[in-house]
Amino acid sequence: MQHVTVPQDRIGVVIGAGGETMREIEERANVRLDIDSESGSVAIEERDDPVAAMVAPDVIKAIGRGFKPETALSILDHDLRTLDLIDLSEHTRNDNDLQRKKGRIIGENGRTRELIEELSGANVVVYGSTVGAVGQPEELEVVRRAVGMLLDGAPHGAVYSYLERMSNELDDDVSFNAPQ
Repeated sequence: MQHVTVPQDRIGVVIGAGGETMREIEERANVRLDIDSESGSVAIEERDDPVAAMVAPDVIKAIGRGFKPETALSILDHDLRTLDLIDLSEHTRNDNDLQRKKGRIIGENGRTRELIEELSGANVVVYGSTVGAVGQPEELEVVRRAVGMLLDGAPHGAVYSYLERMSNELDDDVSFNAPQ
């Protein structure tokens, strides 16, 4: 049995309306969930498929870190699609620094976060002191590098140029394998 702790304000999202999201996770990951609404603790009990059960904690963590349930559940749909969390508190000195760096990652009206998401192909969420990304390994690497550049103080223009270059490379890789 595995345990995941979900922030209090996200427990309702894990459960869903009338328990709908919880039942969908249980069914698709072939696990049984025991959710303690008071503490935010989620116990994950494996049923038949140990591989799907290994991915279930990432689905719960993704919802807990701010992703929509549909995005979190997409981790179960693709073998290589995973959750990557970047802890911003490791890169900041205090709360003011954390807020400033979160602001750089989010950008004006959320535009920088949207561009990171759009050009990397991964889903990206900034929640609390983390940046979460759900995607393929190469997409997650692009997100991690772009966020690292912003945390290090790189100008937004340089980060956008990097993202566009990597987006073109990822597109080239995809089109190379496409049927002619």
